[in-house]
Amino acid sequence: MTSVGSRVSPARPAPASVCARARPGTPPGTVPSLLPDLRARLPRPLRADAGARQGLPERPVAVVVGGSRGLGLLVAKELVERGCRVAICGRDRATLTIAQELLADEGHDVRADVCDVADAQAVTTWVEAVEQDLGPVDVAIHVAGVIQVGPVEAMTHEHFGEAIGTMLWGPVNLALAVLPGMRQRRRGRIGVVSSIAGRVAVPHLVPYTAAKFGAAGFTDALRTELAGTGITATTVTPGLMRTGSHLRAEFTGDVPAEYAWFSSGMVPLVSIDAGRAAARITDGVLRGDATVVLTPLAQVAIRANGLAPGLTSLVARQAARLLPAAPSGLDETVDGTVARTRLDSRLVDTLTTLADRAARRTNELAR
Repeated sequence: MTSVGSRVSPARPAPASVCARARPGTPPGTVPSLLPDLRARLPRPLRADAGARQGLPERPVAVVVGGSRGLGLLVAKELVERGCRVAICGRDRATLTIAQELLADEGHDVRADVCDVADAQAVTTWVEAVEQDLGPVDVAIHVAGVIQVGPVEAMTHEHFGEAIGTMLWGPVNLALAVLPGMRQRRRGRIGVVSSIAGRVAVPHLVPYTAAKFGAAGFTDALRTELAGTGITATTVTPGLMRTGSHLRAEFTGDVPAEYAWFSSGMVPLVSIDAGRAAARITDGVLRGDATVVLTPLAQVAIRANGLAPGLTSLVARQAARLLPAAPSGLDETVDGTVARTRLDSRLVDTLTTLADRAARRTNELAR
């Protein structure tokens, strides 16, 4: 595990209380020329529920796994604005450096480290380094994820291994690294971002669905065992979000067709703004909520699956029949930027306009 460069000095002091919000007024700095489009400030959340933070110190130490881009970057920003001392980690040094600069542009100082969350020892070593630098970890949130889109016959063991390593072993490794200290102090908050695909099976997202079901089950079970310890575990179930993930997702099978159906869901009313999602996730985890479900459609899907699982399964099977079949003789996986070029659809590009803007603002375009 390698630390990413030096710490960035804040442009203004962090809030004194965990319930406080950062004050606007400091003009943004200059974002490195590596990604000029990232000059735009990170989006402000649409609401900020102070909520109850019982059991936490005045300035908690928080770690965000997968905090270098997308939703994780926004969650890190929300935590800093609530007075937390924050450390983020990710797998790519360059992406982390840009994330650190983006947060510094907002006046936020964070620690950033390279760490593979699928590696248990690396996660433990990272948590130990954070605690030596910032103090005992009070809040741990796992956001890291990878999305692979395509029919199951086009998926390989490598696809499943990457998904399960990041989105199931990742939460397990993080929890096992922070729990001994939290138990000793009898306080702590753990949050795991699962997905609606971790509650209702989604066709053409089988590795993702398998890993997210595991993450949701792990967090639900962990919560029951932590009763009475002063430690909470929050299962976060987002629906569709406009984070720019359509450009970072990996596509296999009929690549243009898979990209078309997946990215077309990134529209208002169907998907939620990433800034709003991050604010609600942060509030829920700090309060110690059992679950956070982000969109009305996700609420409906979960309740329908609970009340009529057979009907939900029938609908999913019918939807799967409408999705593209795997072409013979093709064995490739490409990211969303390549898939979009191959599709070359003005309609789909129009539908993803807001999601494209989110990608530029939340470091999803960094490579």
